[in-house]
Amino acid sequence: MAVTDEAIEKIKAMIVSGALRPGDRLPKESELAADLGLSRNSLREAVRALSLIRILDVRQGDGTYVTSLDPQLLLEALSFVVDFHRDDTALEFLAVRRILEPAATAMAATRIPPAELDDLERRLTALGPYPPVEELVACDLEFHRRIAATAGNSVLSSLLDGLSGPTTRARVRRALPQKDTVSRTLTEHRAILGALRDRDAEAARAWATVHITGMEQWLRSTL
Repeated sequence: MAVTDEAIEKIKAMIVSGALRPGDRLPKESELAADLGLSRNSLREAVRALSLIRILDVRQGDGTYVTSLDPQLLLEALSFVVDFHRDDTALEFLAVRRILEPAATAMAATRIPPAELDDLERRLTALGPYPPVEELVACDLEFHRRIAATAGNSVLSSLLDGLSGPTTRARVRRALPQKDTVSRTLTEHRAILGALRDRDAEAARAWATVHITGMEQWLRSTL
């Protein structure tokens, strides 16, 4: 593993220094291994590891390329990792969301297009007053994802997208035993939309905090 780690660090250094840029094709394996003072086996292992976290893109019959290094692409690995959370760590993920999501919602208040608000409103209305839990959860995921996407910060949006995975099951578990969960969730969504329409960043932040905190309090009471 130490040899593979060394190979990963050397390729990383080439990318960080600009010797390899997004979209560049890596030199042939034999040439790169010789240039970096690595065995071809350790180089292959490093390339395999870096492709798993979307740093490199191995194209059969074409070669290996540096990806776009776009934050959304790189942070896809986050959602994979956090899906392995335990119930007791779900609270920690929710605590991070409670910090980040209200900030993203406040940032979106001055940026989200009216047409996007109109579409979110239509989707909320289409759910009706008593949607199935699965539909409500899917709507909740899309609702927050689309708002975060308009916050103007791709890293923040991607982080929140990655953190949504481990909280999805918490949403379902939260909704099943509580009769007023559906109406409360819909009310909070409408309050967030209202604040966004008013371009009121602090109200949007406050309602997003209420929304995440309610989920966090429920989960804490069940653990």
